[in-house]
Amino acid sequence: MSDKPQRRDGVELEQMSEGFMAMQPELGRVHYMNHTAAIVFELCDGETTEDGIAAALQDLYDLDAPPHEEVATCLATLREQKLVS
Repeated sequence: MSDKPQRRDGVELEQMSEGFMAMQPELGRVHYMNHTAAIVFELCDGETTEDGIAAALQDLYDLDAPPHEEVATCLATLREQKLVS
């Protein structure tokens, strides 16, 4: 497993009133994400490390420390749902 997660090809992200919807037409799947999960997903560019994602969230939300555990949990879910490799 790479330390630089990558969004899978073919996943379409669409903003909704209460979050985001990620669609995987080839798999016939739809996933709903809150704003933070969508940010994590968008940062999965194959270049940004998990630590980099946590640092970006720390800056974005003005947190005292990077949310490493939360990012790891979110990435595990995104990988399980085959949204990120």
